[in-house]
Amino acid sequence: MNFTEKALKEKFGGKKIGGLVRYFREVDSTNIMACRLARDGAPEGTVVIADAQGKGKGRLNRVWQSPPGRNLYVSIILRPRIAPPAAPQLTLVAGVAVAELLASCGLKDVTIKWPNDVLISGKKVCGILTEMNSSASGVDFIILGIGLNVNMNRENFEPALRDRATSLKIETGKTHDRIEIISGLLNLIETWYSVFLRTGFPGVRDAWLNYADILGRPIRVVFREDTQTGVVMGIDDDGTILMKSADGATQRVIAGDVYLLKE
Repeated sequence: MNFTEKALKEKFGGKKIGGLVRYFREVDSTNIMACRLARDGAPEGTVVIADAQGKGKGRLNRVWQSPPGRNLYVSIILRPRIAPPAAPQLTLVAGVAVAELLASCGLKDVTIKWPNDVLISGKKVCGILTEMNSSASGVDFIILGIGLNVNMNRENFEPALRDRATSLKIETGKTHDRIEIISGLLNLIETWYSVFLRTGFPGVRDAWLNYADILGRPIRVVFREDTQTGVVMGIDDDGTILMKSADGATQRVIAGDVYLLKE
């Protein structure tokens, strides 16, 4: 199916998430465009999709490689009635949706890397970037941005990424219809977002832990110049990792990159 605005709108008509689609052949960043639309009053569930990004945004100001014709670059406008500190939990919610999507494609070794990456066999296939706009009255809107490598070949990645990144095509050996992939993704996001609105993160936690596979395992946490190690004891109601350090103290991991250590 051609990856066009008409085809996308026909696919998502009547849905809560995706009922309004804005498609662009190229934007600097779908998150930036979605933020502009949200400030102009775009309703919850509006989805911004681009065939390419000139300045794809990753976490911690990293760049997301965004060539045309191959991947999914999508940002969703959400307007949940939640306290601002709860907004980052939507990154974890989206991670579960992406992991389930990949599992439905027959992929076995799918894991979530806290807080915002999804991996296949230890290689990054998806990045999630959640950005919030709030005021004294609470959350105005949240932009949930997702970059998913769909039809990238190994040589399409920059040399520095070829051993650390992957795509659905590389892992399955076949080309995928991007409209079918994004349709499945938005359906799963809508499902898990509804769970989150009803229950908060606790209703999502078991599914997240199932894909994260980090309970009881040693990790290294890197945040800027600081590095800490410990064993994962669980994940709190707010999505914070609970880690027991070597001295037996339990620490809350609220930011940083988490790496599993060999046991």
